[in-house]
Amino acid sequence: MSALTDALAWVVIVAFAASAIFQRRDADRSRTAATGAWVLFAVFWALLVPHFAFTQRSIIEGLLSAVAVPASLYVAVLIWTGRRSFATITEAVAIMGVIYLPFEMIALLRGGAIEMVTRNVEFLLASLGYDPTVVTGPNGLRSTFVFVGEDGHRFTTRVLLACTGIGSSATVSGLVMALDAPLRRRLAGVAIAVPIIYALNVFRVAFIALAHGYQWFAGWQDPIFLLFGTSDPNMVSYLVADRVLAQSASVFALVVITLALLRVVPELSTIVEDVLFLLTGDDYDVDSRLGAF
Repeated sequence: MSALTDALAWVVIVAFAASAIFQRRDADRSRTAATGAWVLFAVFWALLVPHFAFTQRSIIEGLLSAVAVPASLYVAVLIWTGRRSFATITEAVAIMGVIYLPFEMIALLRGGAIEMVTRNVEFLLASLGYDPTVVTGPNGLRSTFVFVGEDGHRFTTRVLLACTGIGSSATVSGLVMALDAPLRRRLAGVAIAVPIIYALNVFRVAFIALAHGYQWFAGWQDPIFLLFGTSDPNMVSYLVADRVLAQSASVFALVVITLALLRVVPELSTIVEDVLFLLTGDDYDVDSRLGAF
């Protein structure tokens, strides 16, 4: 994220929060604030598309960011025309931002999260019989795993904020805490989901470090060179492990965890119905379908 997107992120979150506050006081102002918030959200994602697609060379994140632009604008249109309120999702995005942005912008929180994940991954690798060197990275944090190949080449995997799972944890926490459900059940949902997300994330980082360090996917050069526009054979295993396998698995796991939480917080069906409406244009009664099972 740049200074521009950092500033815009706060503006977006304030707009989402304003809409959530107005929901209880002034429906017209809430609709106006929500419409503006979703339009700004579209601008925010549009600014991030080049970063994810070209700088990070992440096909999945680039694609999701690109899809988020028209999706956000479509939500804004539906809210403004009164076809659907998306009140719960709007409030959820505000909560997600309040949870995530401090980690993005406050060095103490960001560094603490990164080094905690590094320590946990280091412990996991040691438990599995691996002993990479862990060094201080360019960010001044003890966050970089180093494996040395037979030819002496150093394969380094650095833990960043995106590797801590805080994004996924903030997403699920926002979705659950925005629901019109008893606080006890909402907190139970968060208490179940966040540790699972964190544990899966530790395994994810360990997998990426091992795959890169031991060059597990070195034979995938041709398709990776084509997809990611790189000619560095030493980066192939990293790109396969992180940008293809791990990111795909992360999206799948997030969807599965969210759906599983329907058993703990059935009110989550409201958000599932909103998402299904966006995807299909049809209304669904998720509660009745769940009851059939």
